[in-house]
Amino acid sequence: MTQNTPLSPCHLRITSDVRQRVLSTAQLKARGISPARAAEQCRAGGPWQQPLPGVFVLHPGKLSGRERLRSALLYAGRPPASGRRTPPARADGADPGYGEAMITGLAALSLYGFSAAPPTVSTDRIDVLVPRIRRLRSVRHVRLVRTSELPRPQWLDGIPVAPVARALADAVAGLGDAHAVRRLLTEAVRGGHCEPAVVVGELNRAKVLDRPQVVNAVDSLLAEGRALAEERLYDMVRSHGLPEPLWNVDLRLPGGPHLGAVDAYWPEEAVAVELDTRAPRYSRLDDDRRQEQHEAEWSAYAARREHLERLGVTVVHLTPRKLRDTREQQATVVRTALMAAADRTPAAYVMILPR
Repeated sequence: MTQNTPLSPCHLRITSDVRQRVLSTAQLKARGISPARAAEQCRAGGPWQQPLPGVFVLHPGKLSGRERLRSALLYAGRPPASGRRTPPARADGADPGYGEAMITGLAALSLYGFSAAPPTVSTDRIDVLVPRIRRLRSVRHVRLVRTSELPRPQWLDGIPVAPVARALADAVAGLGDAHAVRRLLTEAVRGGHCEPAVVVGELNRAKVLDRPQVVNAVDSLLAEGRALAEERLYDMVRSHGLPEPLWNVDLRLPGGPHLGAVDAYWPEEAVAVELDTRAPRYSRLDDDRRQEQHEAEWSAYAARREHLERLGVTVVHLTPRKLRDTREQQATVVRTALMAAADRTPAAYVMILPR
């Protein structure tokens, strides 16, 4: 056969379903089309194209964003040489041919709707998360990100996508622009995609917390998360009819030690609310030292809380996630603590200072 030999047509109907326009070698074989015949369709001037090894697109034009995503997943998720296939990850049991592969990085954030992430059709690279044992190589527009622990993917319109915090960490690991990093981290928190502590944990796992473009962005992230948590607390108090507390005050014994800062305090009832917005940074520490630091921080917090409660101050501990997901329940907890004040021994006198 020469280059001028007419192509024998493959009678596959082109549909609007991207799963029928982008197919792997194995999927074509299942439809009765051999690898040689598929390659024939991709000759110069032919009706098909082969954007990645073992992946065919059944038209010659520019790939859409979804076609690029599916081609990347089919390449990264094709069975190993042994032929062993991993079980499908979709809840409906369907196997789209992706194996354990999932989209991560900027492409994943684009699917989650991040305005700071470029559209998938225009990204130079699509990051795909795969098991560490896979021996495939990154090729063309696909960069393989290997991990020993695959997270459970989120399925967005038929595409398996890494959880937001993991996708964010993988995106940040490949960025050198401090402004771009800051925009992504801020949008993750401000948009309600995930809590700052979860993001910092993933950045720590990716070992990028010490990078110059990340350090200041994380400071902004934590400040953003703190402000958002305080807004949720204000809204909870006012929307659920709780009495107005003193906001952001320090407690101190007269002539004695500093008892600590609290986010809200009802002096008549001696009830305090503390927001837990801690996000420890462990990037330079080994596992043992991380555990030691975590235990030390928790012990210090517990000791301060016990001291306040010995003085008769009830401390209600709230997390940003609880305020986001179960605000009514948290309002009930605070209201119960306020109502129970009448049945408790009066608290010791403490000084209240603005913070």
